[in-house]
Amino acid sequence: MEEKVRTGRCVVAVDGPSGSGKSTVSRRLAISLGARYLDTGAMYRAITWAVLRSGVDPADASAVAKVAGETDLRLGTDPQGYAVTADGVHVEVEIRGPEVTASVSAVAAVPAVRALLVARQREMIAAAGRIVVEGRDIGSVVAPDADLKVYLTASEAARAARRSAEDATDVAATAADLARRDRLDSTRTADPLAQAADAVVLDTTELGIDEVVARLRDLLTERSVA
Repeated sequence: MEEKVRTGRCVVAVDGPSGSGKSTVSRRLAISLGARYLDTGAMYRAITWAVLRSGVDPADASAVAKVAGETDLRLGTDPQGYAVTADGVHVEVEIRGPEVTASVSAVAAVPAVRALLVARQREMIAAAGRIVVEGRDIGSVVAPDADLKVYLTASEAARAARRSAEDATDVAATAADLARRDRLDSTRTADPLAQAADAVVLDTTELGIDEVVARLRDLLTERSVA
């Protein structure tokens, strides 16, 4: 018997710190659900790229907000390959570089930037219907009515090892940078990195990607939205 494919609304919010497996898990889950995928971090990174290209100091909140408001940001939601453009320039590679990584927390902390992008994210979620959204404040701010809220975490050592392998960087330096970003993201005034009160916490330190995805599918099945 063929498995029944659900086509109704299904919003999954995946939050957690860098290196916890959010991106890979979210993309694979979206594919398995026949859903769209939204990487909200890529939006903040694209704005950061635009800020740096404009020669604006990431610490200058008013100037950063102005750049954000004037940037034509476009983001695809195909989990098997999506494009990110800023003012018509493809920036999928550039936004993962060290310059953007070093400044994205400062840009993401600007309230006007967050207000602008959260509004865009909510529009994209509403338009998609079935979507897996990853970020720092999805379950707590962007989509508080998500069908499933998940907070992925992992040990500091595991997170640093994963990110170091992805970026081909020194593990110790990567660990220090992750700690810096965690501190900035969790202490900012506007929409800090936080675990939603009703989120399911899943420690991925000892779990493979397929195991994590399977557990999330089980949780969705329990909620009759898988």
